[in-house]
Amino acid sequence: MTKRKINYQALDLRLIAFFNRIYIPLARFAIFLVFFWFGFIKLIGLSPASPLAKALTEQTIGLEHFDVLFVVLALIECVIGVLFLFPKLTRVVIPLLLLHMLIVCSPLLLIPAYTWQSFLVPTLEGQYIIKNAVVVALAIGIAASTQPLANSKKK
Repeated sequence: MTKRKINYQALDLRLIAFFNRIYIPLARFAIFLVFFWFGFIKLIGLSPASPLAKALTEQTIGLEHFDVLFVVLALIECVIGVLFLFPKLTRVVIPLLLLHMLIVCSPLLLIPAYTWQSFLVPTLEGQYIIKNAVVVALAIGIAASTQPLANSKKK
């Protein structure tokens, strides 16, 4: 019986090549999954984020607008998720995602009683919001892989 020598460098290169091939499609699917799923559970009234969203709406524009705005937020989340599945729509979905992030991260500053237990110690809701940093980083990675617009200068 002969011992087979493992070529770690070749294995490393193959793994890196594999990850390079699957990273963007996997990242797009992950963002789709999170946004569509969370948007959908808002639409059907099962989101655990409802009390936080209601408190934010009350603090900012008024509780009388909550029902409509919560549905709009849910639909936008579903749309963001679906748009991430289409590479040609990256330039459309990234600004939409960033605008969405400004809104959904605002409770960290606007309603701190819901998001912080004490200084630098987030509540569960605060942790839920802070994890959006990972979503933004993933979206930036997707945007960085986007093909540049063709030079369309007329001569």
